[in-house]
Amino acid sequence: MKPDAILLHSFGGPEGPTDLDGFLANVVRGRRVPPQRLVKVKQQYMLFGGRSPINALNRQLGAAIEAVYASRGGPIPVYVGNRNWHPYLADTLRRMAADGIRRAAVVTTSAYSSYSGCRQYLEELDEAVKQVGSTSPQLFRVGPYFDKVGFIRPFADELAKLYRKVPNATHVVMSAHSIPESMAAGCEYESQLRHVASAVAAAAGVDPSIVHIAFQSRSGSPTQPWLGPDLLDVLDQLASVSETVIVVPIGFVSDHMEVIYDIDIAASQHAETVGIKLLRCATPGSDPRFAEMLVDMVDALDPDVPTGDWCFRGCCPAQSTRSQQRG
Repeated sequence: MKPDAILLHSFGGPEGPTDLDGFLANVVRGRRVPPQRLVKVKQQYMLFGGRSPINALNRQLGAAIEAVYASRGGPIPVYVGNRNWHPYLADTLRRMAADGIRRAAVVTTSAYSSYSGCRQYLEELDEAVKQVGSTSPQLFRVGPYFDKVGFIRPFADELAKLYRKVPNATHVVMSAHSIPESMAAGCEYESQLRHVASAVAAAAGVDPSIVHIAFQSRSGSPTQPWLGPDLLDVLDQLASVSETVIVVPIGFVSDHMEVIYDIDIAASQHAETVGIKLLRCATPGSDPRFAEMLVDMVDALDPDVPTGDWCFRGCCPAQSTRSQQRG
């Protein structure tokens, strides 16, 4: 299918300190989040000038997708619509309609199946289309792409490059965003992560016996079970057997806050305290192979199959407590 445009559907993030309060209010709306938690998150953003990199990263990915289309002889514009900050999804759909876009392919900046990483985005698309009304472009959404070579290969090449430079005793930790166990029970998130971890390690030529899976960035109630083990706990366990650990953030498409703060700062500082040197692989981001893969998936869309019909009805159900990302 050749659409009129591509819509990158993402989490969104603040562009500066004045955006922080409004952005965080959107993220936690409807949830009971202690005020001290929001103060801590604001402090984390201020380490980066009060700005999330996610919007710029999405623009870079959009430019990479446009470059793929240009190389194939058919320029197609890429728009961005966000969940929690400008440009909001419904506003982007209105802009697309004003630009004459009638049919658009939607790419979500989340590779896996889960409520917060897939189903919620479908619900948001439905709601935004209702807000815009009959002028909204017809939307066709690309499904989860965790198992595609264009997503796996950039991780594998980064891992192979770092692994060649470190001692033989190095261990590898594949890290992803934690979600509540109750949410995980209703989707294939865990099994998909294990598939990717194995595929990345195999493509990088890394012995699977030194590969570990960890979870990070949990933000829910401490009384509710979330997927583990936590990344910091895994680092504690590896301190006695490895001087160097390579973290591969397989749960993330780009180097946004959960990567540059939770791994590059928090996990790195923790690693230092337990005597480990932590190295981190880059995410696919705007890698040309990733962009080409997304374009190939758009090309393979069936114009007779509406958005969301490729998944099982009722899959990835909503839970009472949802995973909260930071953008």
